[in-house]
Amino acid sequence: MPQRRINTSIMATKVIIKNNGPIRLEGEFELFDENGNQFNTEGKTAISLCRCGQSSKSPFCDGTHKSCGFSSTVEAA
Repeated sequence: MPQRRINTSIMATKVIIKNNGPIRLEGEFELFDENGNQFNTEGKTAISLCRCGQSSKSPFCDGTHKSCGFSSTVEAA
């Protein structure tokens, strides 16, 4: 895996696990695949990541969870 420098000046990111829906990232962030390739999220301060596995825009949510029967309720312990 190629070495990459992580930008330590990035502000905190809020991560919200939506019941029966996606993972929502809000704030400043960088998103990479497992090979170190960066997804283009330039200028975005919020994105949703798919949890149902059915999105045609993976890893991003396209709303398919609403029609594919995805069900997952998450509560912080």
